[in-house]
Amino acid sequence: MSYPIVPLINGKSYEWADIAINILGVTVVGVTSIEYEEKQGMENVYGAGRFPVSRGYGKVEPTAKVTLLMEEIEAIMAVAPLGRIQDIPEFDISVIYLDSALVTRKHKLRNVRFMNNVRSSSSGDTSIPVECELILSHIEWA
Repeated sequence: MSYPIVPLINGKSYEWADIAINILGVTVVGVTSIEYEEKQGMENVYGAGRFPVSRGYGKVEPTAKVTLLMEEIEAIMAVAPLGRIQDIPEFDISVIYLDSALVTRKHKLRNVRFMNNVRSSSSGDTSIPVECELILSHIEWA
């Protein structure tokens, strides 16, 4: 018995090669990873009976981190006040996804600052990735 071949329903999936990341007004090619999320506090409110009668909503907490190659960090340090990336005033990071139909999805990390600047390397490494924790005010998902 043969099974019919189902065509791709959603077309091509988003992938790393489809991402462009803009930091401090420059499209950065030495990005090896980026991660961002937001969580909102939510809590059930109980009254009479066993089940919640309503729900309370708390603050939205965004978090983010980016991993850049050391040469990108050094280039940013060259324009940073006193060479400290943590002293760069708030800026935005744009993460742009391009799908196969050339439709872009753009997320903006708003009011970002670098929180750390660390180096770690081991024997045999062919590059030095630098993971930077970020602090931000919010994420625009549109």
